[in-house]
Amino acid sequence: MTVNLDPRTPALAGVGADSRSREVVLDVRNLKVYYSTPTGNVRAVDDVSFKVYQGEILGLVGESGCGKTTTAMAILRMVQPPGQIVGGQILLDDTDLAPMSERELRDVRWNALSLIPQGAMNSLNPIMRIKNQIGEAIEAHEGKQPKAKLKERIFNLFTLVGLPSRIYDMYPHELSGGMKQRVCIAMAIVLHPSLIIADEPTSALDVVVQRVVGQTLLDVKQRLGVSMILIGHDMGLQAQLVDRLAVMYAGHMVEVAPVANVFAEPMHPYTQLLIDSIPSIKQRKPLKLTEGLTHDLRNPPPGCIFQGRCPKVMEVCRSVKPLLTEYKLDHQVACHLYE
Repeated sequence: MTVNLDPRTPALAGVGADSRSREVVLDVRNLKVYYSTPTGNVRAVDDVSFKVYQGEILGLVGESGCGKTTTAMAILRMVQPPGQIVGGQILLDDTDLAPMSERELRDVRWNALSLIPQGAMNSLNPIMRIKNQIGEAIEAHEGKQPKAKLKERIFNLFTLVGLPSRIYDMYPHELSGGMKQRVCIAMAIVLHPSLIIADEPTSALDVVVQRVVGQTLLDVKQRLGVSMILIGHDMGLQAQLVDRLAVMYAGHMVEVAPVANVFAEPMHPYTQLLIDSIPSIKQRKPLKLTEGLTHDLRNPPPGCIFQGRCPKVMEVCRSVKPLLTEYKLDHQVACHLYE
């Protein structure tokens, strides 16, 4: 993986001029996830729509609490009470996951949809050897396997994600942080799903190991042709890894475009502030900070969701909610500035 010294410059050029001609793997339509509280519903995800295309990595970014992980958990149908999906469709390969029963979802998870969790150490069973954890995932969906065949399959997975065969008999505590994360990647691809959700897979790692894990994700995408959603708040890392970028703020999608377009010409004021907050070794100037606090998610303001912190707010922003609209080819933004 090529890592630029200035993270403002994407290493990848994106999915092309027009991704509408590509096959859609995931189509999220008007998704709403609310958390019930005694003082009202917290609108963690409020009317979010986006698509993931075949063979691409879609980056889902925004500051902490913007709804990134809640969106991912909703797609996986793993939102925990008091949260619940109150509206929308989650179409994976044209099949809506939203109304599925738990029994039906068991056939979808791992086979068609899998997760690379944020904390690898908390996700791996500390008292099971690596071989048993991966083998259990295979046999739970495909039935009992011959021992020699299962071992060969696990070794092939290790080769794909750059792990040595010696970890086969090891426990999680015997592995480094980067190795544990790559075990989680191996488990996510073991049944060749069409979509993988990676929830901040490098956030707990140092920058050197981040590069190794990032390269592993790119290798998996290229070799298997799998689609991914990469969740994070590190805009510099996203610039190196993803094809398209989806920017969330306070439970809303505010901008979706190829990553090169976002960094070359960000349209939404919030996206502009996120990019301006990236330190640069080329431009020695004070960082721009987003002033103010996010509104109470139980009581969103009328109009634009970003109006309280936007440096370019207009009168129309206080009363009319902007819709996510394609103002340029394959570049969507929810902002009145371009109407």
